[in-house]
Amino acid sequence: MSKECCSTDDNPSKIKQNSPVAEHGNENHDHDPDHGHDHDHSHDTDGKTAFQLFLPSVISFVLLMTGLALDYWLKPDWFAGWFRIALYLLAYLPVGLPVIKEAIHSIRYSDFFSEFFLMTIATVGAFAIGEYPEAVAVMLFYSVGEVFQSMAVNRAKGNIKTLLDQRPDEVTVLENQIPKTIKAEKAKIGEIIQLKPGEKLALDGELLSESASFNTAALTGESKPDTKKKGDIVLAGMINLNSVSHVKISTEYQDSKLSKILELVQNATSQKAPTELFIRKFAKVYTPIVVFLAIAITLLPYFFVENYVFKSWLYRALVFLVISCPCALVISIPLGYFGGIGAASRNGILFKGSNFLDVLAKIQNVVMDKTGTMTEGVFKVQNVHFQEGFNKAIMLQYLNALESKSTHPIATAIHEYAGEADNSISIENAEEIPGHGLKAIVQGKEMLAGNFKLMDKFGIPYNINHSDVSDTLIAVAYDGRFVGYITISDQIKQDAAQTIGELKRLGVKTTMLSGDKSAVVNAVAQKLGISSAFGDLLPEDKVNKINEIKAKNETVAFVGDGVNDAPVIALSDVGIAMGGLGSDATIETADVVIQDDRPSKIPMAIKIGKATKTIVWQNISLAFFVKAVVLILGAGGLATMWEAVFADVGVALLAVLNAVRIQKMTFSK
Repeated sequence: MSKECCSTDDNPSKIKQNSPVAEHGNENHDHDPDHGHDHDHSHDTDGKTAFQLFLPSVISFVLLMTGLALDYWLKPDWFAGWFRIALYLLAYLPVGLPVIKEAIHSIRYSDFFSEFFLMTIATVGAFAIGEYPEAVAVMLFYSVGEVFQSMAVNRAKGNIKTLLDQRPDEVTVLENQIPKTIKAEKAKIGEIIQLKPGEKLALDGELLSESASFNTAALTGESKPDTKKKGDIVLAGMINLNSVSHVKISTEYQDSKLSKILELVQNATSQKAPTELFIRKFAKVYTPIVVFLAIAITLLPYFFVENYVFKSWLYRALVFLVISCPCALVISIPLGYFGGIGAASRNGILFKGSNFLDVLAKIQNVVMDKTGTMTEGVFKVQNVHFQEGFNKAIMLQYLNALESKSTHPIATAIHEYAGEADNSISIENAEEIPGHGLKAIVQGKEMLAGNFKLMDKFGIPYNINHSDVSDTLIAVAYDGRFVGYITISDQIKQDAAQTIGELKRLGVKTTMLSGDKSAVVNAVAQKLGISSAFGDLLPEDKVNKINEIKAKNETVAFVGDGVNDAPVIALSDVGIAMGGLGSDATIETADVVIQDDRPSKIPMAIKIGKATKTIVWQNISLAFFVKAVVLILGAGGLATMWEAVFADVGVALLAVLNAVRIQKMTFSK
């Protein structure tokens, strides 16, 4: 029996990262009172065949059909009294006992008004007034519905788990050049893994082979093979495609990028969306109310109705109870969010909680960084403009040595242009000034490298009109004198223009904020069709811009690298980090992580959020409408147990089938 269908506990059991659930979906149920409790005991689908799951229902169905045949067709004299009761009781027990056990279990944990309790009262009450076939039929259909619902929930959860838990249990390591198979969690940092073609990497590491091609679909949703070269970082979950490769382990099994991503997605299901939390709270209030209404339906007519018949009004109350079960709401809504998180994960987008699906569905303004988000972030030096009086080669070596203290893409570009840094050059007191650049004592004298705001900050005079240059400029000063500047260019990502077009079609505004010079930022924004762009911004300037946008009552998503832009990510309604595979800090900081660097995943994430919200509200509307109609009919004596079964199990199954649709949807253009 699925816990989502019956439990109103807001603390779902946690999934241990290295437990069997990671690979098989077998949840461990913890009954520690400090951790809440779990109702997921009957109808556990894990490890059972469809025949095993439906066997109790089949036995119940056969016995029910036998009873109905004896009642309405064969009509033997001996089928009466205790013998008739015994046959229907036997038909009831296979499907009724698990529900009664769950009802008792719920009461033990002070959940008196669980769905199990309602079904137990309704069916036992039906037995008490002699409606044996209907009592069995109600419990039978309810149980069949529960099995279908549990299978759907487990499938949704299983999709998320199996999608991301791509780690093999064993690895082949080389000991004195001899291959040896060991448990993956026992492999140590520094050991060499031998990876055959078709094998999946179990731990993060550094590629020792000259080159290798990997399938990274499990991590990024990208089917195109990724070729890595010697020294590149390769990650757990990647599949070796060609020749035998060797990888030097760089992280522990439990600390791999894939482990962090897996943990993130597992935890996402515990971060509830407001709609989901509302329905859970609603069920806690709604269910006791209908129980007391059922009591009122049974007893109050005695004071107002002539020819009051207790049995007749009790039957109406029992019908009312069956209809009132909030199963369709409490199961289909979490299932819709599971489906949304799973669909996003399949496409290389990780949500930290279902609440962010809701927020993205109504996002009005996507604010983005430039470098690494809409551009490749791979800079190349175009020209070096150093003034006369400075030795260009020496200054370039000093600059290269200084930039070796930074991991910024611009520093990488300078390294590629100037070659290996000279370790004999003395670098002291190296300091990165946010939004400006680097400062250090190089060979005993102060050196500055960064934007022209850095020159202004330290009062370095220069006679360059840099504002009209559309390339990124790196200004350099040494010993209080302006040395010159280097021009660096970056390339716009292939799908950046498509991304902006998609966002516009979704009715979402676009804004670019960057610390790069305004001329560069405006050129990129104009080329892509971004609505508004602002350059020359310090981190605090970006914060101010986000506050200005939010002051207009607009919901804002900020897209950046998740590290340098932590303040604006924290301020925005949704923080989206690009290239989550490259940075642990990205996974920690952002609300949504795009695992590859493709900006086209931004509108895709919004579409998934909108589709999830649509399905959830369709289910809410369907459940409320049908239940309201049948509740009124039941209270008026116009609905039987059969209509009640449809209002409960039938609507729940329709809602589940609707929720499952999102797992089949495609969201690419």
